[in-house]
Amino acid sequence: MIEQIEQAIIETGEILLHAENITDFTHTKDGAANFVTEYDTQVQKILFSKLSAILPEASFMGEEESAHTYTDKGYLFIIDPIDGTTNFIKQNHTSCISAGLLKDGKPYLGIVYNPYRNELFSAVAGKGAYLNHKPIHVSKEPLENGLLLFGSSPYYEELWQPAFEMAYQYFKRCLDLRRSGSAAIDLCDIACGRAELFFELRLSPWDYAAGALIVKEAGGNICGTDHAPVQFQKPQGIIACGSGISKEDLL
Repeated sequence: MIEQIEQAIIETGEILLHAENITDFTHTKDGAANFVTEYDTQVQKILFSKLSAILPEASFMGEEESAHTYTDKGYLFIIDPIDGTTNFIKQNHTSCISAGLLKDGKPYLGIVYNPYRNELFSAVAGKGAYLNHKPIHVSKEPLENGLLLFGSSPYYEELWQPAFEMAYQYFKRCLDLRRSGSAAIDLCDIACGRAELFFELRLSPWDYAAGALIVKEAGGNICGTDHAPVQFQKPQGIIACGSGISKEDLL
């Protein structure tokens, strides 16, 4: 089943690689810089169809078309068809498909696929995390030797200043910072040791459902920015880090 799910996501990723005239198929949603393209909707529909054929009993929760229904009964796919939509529109090539699978409300499978870099991150609960089927592990570096990744929560104006203030506080204590525009990719970069710390003050479950499990299975730590456990019923702030960063290091 897992190999079938991976293959379905890889095949669907071809849509991103061959997308043309993206700006002609772009619409706005609520919030600043909050876009959706017709490709987002197409990818989600195709994924729902492919994954339904593989796991017919599963429910779905996706970013597009109000498919936001959460359940803690049985299997639930939580899908972001294109995480990093603004990057996709700008042809920045830092976008991915993110698919998390919960079983009775608990993370069971996480897959993040960046077709531009041909990088398939995956994790199964209790079985480790992988990049293109090779084991990955978080960094053991302390914060002072670490790289910070952060999201600016561009859709929520009230969070702009707090986000940059928090980034500044961490920046004073680490080597440098980066912003990619894709939370799912950032979480995978934490999982494979490319960076040591990530935070964003508000994310939706489809942004982190896959990445949260990948970070955990790679030996990292992930929780809410209020240090509460990660949950999937509603949006929350997220912070993730490598094993060299302690709770005492977190703001």
